[in-house]
Amino acid sequence: MPARIATDCQIGLLKGRQRARRNEPFGARSVISLLTPHGMSQLAASGVGLLFALAPIGILAARRPLGIRLTYAACMLISAGLAGVALIALLSPGARLDFLEIPVGLPLGRTLLGFDPLSAAFAVIINAASAIISGYAIGYGAHAHEPLRVLPFYPAFLAGMNLVLLAQDAFSFLIGWEFMSLASWALVVSEHNSAENRHAALVYIIMATGGALTLLLAFGLLAGPEGGYAFDQIRRVASSGVGSIVLILALIGAGSKAGLVPLHAWLPLAHPAAPSHVSALMSGVMTKVAVYGFVRLVFDLSGPPYWWWSIPVLLVAGITTLLGVLYALMEHDLKRLLAYHTVENIGIIFIGLGLSLAFKASGLGAAAALALVAAIFHVFNHSLFKSLLFLGSGAVLTATGERDMEHLGGLIHRMPATAGAVLAGCIAISALPPFNGFVSEWLTFQAILLSPQLPQWVPRLLVPAIGATLACSAALAAACFVKAFGMTFLGRPRSGAAATARETDRWSRSTMLVFAALCLLAGVLPGFVIDSISPVTRMVVGSALTPQSALPWFRIIPINPERSTYDGLLLFVMILIATAATAFIVRRFASHALRRSPAWDCGFPDPNPATQYTAGSFAQPIRRVFGSVVFRAREHVTMPKPGNTGVARLQLDLHDTIWEAFYLPVIRAVEASADLLNRVQFLTIRNYLTLVFAALVLLLIIVGTLR
Repeated sequence: MPARIATDCQIGLLKGRQRARRNEPFGARSVISLLTPHGMSQLAASGVGLLFALAPIGILAARRPLGIRLTYAACMLISAGLAGVALIALLSPGARLDFLEIPVGLPLGRTLLGFDPLSAAFAVIINAASAIISGYAIGYGAHAHEPLRVLPFYPAFLAGMNLVLLAQDAFSFLIGWEFMSLASWALVVSEHNSAENRHAALVYIIMATGGALTLLLAFGLLAGPEGGYAFDQIRRVASSGVGSIVLILALIGAGSKAGLVPLHAWLPLAHPAAPSHVSALMSGVMTKVAVYGFVRLVFDLSGPPYWWWSIPVLLVAGITTLLGVLYALMEHDLKRLLAYHTVENIGIIFIGLGLSLAFKASGLGAAAALALVAAIFHVFNHSLFKSLLFLGSGAVLTATGERDMEHLGGLIHRMPATAGAVLAGCIAISALPPFNGFVSEWLTFQAILLSPQLPQWVPRLLVPAIGATLACSAALAAACFVKAFGMTFLGRPRSGAAATARETDRWSRSTMLVFAALCLLAGVLPGFVIDSISPVTRMVVGSALTPQSALPWFRIIPINPERSTYDGLLLFVMILIATAATAFIVRRFASHALRRSPAWDCGFPDPNPATQYTAGSFAQPIRRVFGSVVFRAREHVTMPKPGNTGVARLQLDLHDTIWEAFYLPVIRAVEASADLLNRVQFLTIRNYLTLVFAALVLLLIIVGTLR
């Protein structure tokens, strides 16, 4: 009898739930179903599908200015939606992973799409930046010379990057990676009339092909003899002992796409060649997809790491950081300078990843979480300020037609909004408070200071040297952006184009100011970003930092309050108070008397702008310190004799030592082989028959030997 009563109660409860579900509005049920893990996977996959669908639509839309604007607006809305879906997936507490399964893939295989904490965090970063860049393109895209060569590939590029992040199996990961590479290559070669751009596109596609091949080999090794290419299947066989080889392959494959030295050769060629909004995507966004690929392969799929895995990562990262900023200091081309700084910042990110590997392998979970937070925080920061700086360079290029800083100057008077936004980006990338770049580099230094806890003597000796390299590169970066901003926006115009420049359109101005505000917000309130990264660190290293966003004054305490704290909001308030007090004192107590007189001309009364400090003279002291070793720099001075009124000349020879050491020998070998094989086309029929007979004899000898 009690069992009968219980059964009746259960039936009644079920009927009550069914009646409540029938009375619930249909829209509410749909929204609730979409907010489940499976529903969010469906939403994200639908967003990627819409981006792919925009690619052929762009062919028709590119013929009308309104169509161009609507296509970029659609990309902006879809990217914003994808960022929102990924943020919900990232912050959902204890959400069960439920991926979307599509019966398409390898023979007898399937495609799995969905977010886990790692991919969701990178999807938020990438799609937030992509949405703002697409908003910039609404105005900037109207200035494109050949929109038909840009617009169809732009949404395909966004779709390829998102497919990489959504992929939960090797097949869809590599398909998305190839879409990303091919679409970005098409965007690089869009201005194909320039021989320089064609060369950049050729180098890029060769490097991208080699990188994809190494990733294919890495996934083949991880799949093992069972051939399971789903990520959950790979994790089950991750202890098969191939992790060390996968680490090297990931460094080559993902590192070449990210821009690690010496695999960075394509980056300073391709990024400046692309239209500026595409340059912002490639530098600020696409390189982060490469970082995601490295983290996925090494941290997630390769099994427990060994401590020595961190050594090659840290060495390559340290060299990349220092060489990237040194190459940037030597540049006068504004976009190439920014491209080389991408190399530097990728090195900073990989320093954090290398530290996290060392700490994780040594069982130091809290330190591993701190280093990983520093790396992913810098991924987020770099996506903001590097996108901002490339958009600013695009505004300058549109207004003046110049990328050479020696032909710019004085633009702060003609482009004040652009100058203010770019100044914020320069402060952020120079790692100066209260902007965001300072916080992530400060966290990286905090992780470096924990290196004495490592039990192995090799990383204990190496990490302080990497820290010194990072400190040196931070100082050089600040000097480089004093040069970049000063030569571009300050002083007097050095060309007629700079003298007649006008401010860019309102869409471009608005999006640059949004990026500048986000850089400041992430630097003032970093605790919210750190807490958002916690699900990633729990998944990847099995530990997380203590919650930071609820601390007083929104300060962050990554280790303990006795060791280190950072109060971004308090520092920002103090800067505002000090600035306001200084302005008040100057205006209140300074003399109001007015006296007009000629300005001090430093002994050069000639008003010619050529007498100003130049980008080359700014970099000269640093070039003389590092140039003879890094660039094999040589200065040749032609000085007329006393009494001779001839012109004195300074000729400077700089060499790209990495290109000449690693790439020129390969290029020469390929050219020599091609010349040798080219002779085969001009043989006589007797020569061809002789070759066929010799090949037949050789094959018979090989077959006979094997038997």
